[in-house]
Amino acid sequence: MKGRLYLVPAPLDFGCSQSADLRDTLPMGTLTVAASLAHWVCENAKSARAYLKRVNEITPLCQPIQALSLVELPREVHKKGDHNGNFDARALLQPAFDGHHMGLVSEAGMPAVADPGSSVVRAAHDLGITVVPLVGPVSLLLALAASGLNGQNFAFVGYLPQDPQERVQRIRELEALALKSGQTQLFIETPYRNLAMFGALLQTLQHNTRLAISSGLTLASASIASDSIKNWKHKAVAVNNATPAVFAIGR
Repeated sequence: MKGRLYLVPAPLDFGCSQSADLRDTLPMGTLTVAASLAHWVCENAKSARAYLKRVNEITPLCQPIQALSLVELPREVHKKGDHNGNFDARALLQPAFDGHHMGLVSEAGMPAVADPGSSVVRAAHDLGITVVPLVGPVSLLLALAASGLNGQNFAFVGYLPQDPQERVQRIRELEALALKSGQTQLFIETPYRNLAMFGALLQTLQHNTRLAISSGLTLASASIASDSIKNWKHKAVAVNNATPAVFAIGR
């Protein structure tokens, strides 16, 4: 019999809060499954081992960490993504054909959602391997739920362009769509570009457009705020540069 592919969420601290108890954000059922897996596909082996070390403190791993099989997704997947079907991940799933259950894990949150891994999930379906998503934090849904914006009609558009002019143009396109259709537009940014993104949004969006910013959700350092651009401009705001931020715009 073929093994299963488990999609294992990771905490949203990116391995920064090693002293934090994983049970604060991950249910025991997820941790128990993670501890039982000896074969992994991961974004970064070092981060995956650090995560599994934390799991081991709660429930013993099936094997010593150094004996686990951790296979990293190729570097080009990190740069270009694997959501467009441009990477064949079938070879990574050989242990499942040998009858072993496998885990897929990313740096933080749910793998294959705003993170690499969709090629592995797609390959599993194509090969008849059962895919089992486990319960854990998903930053996009947490940010949407806490934004006060439309949660019935929304879209995640990934990262916006880094070039300032292209970024402004994209912001205007997303705002027009959000105001016309009522569809909340979600996008994410890396920590060191959070301030630049925030500045571009304040300068570009209309006064009555609503902007929500979330970072570090489920962590002690969590921050979330939602208000009109007009009011944002009158606030003394310190945008979190320690973790990625999820931005949402709508009406």
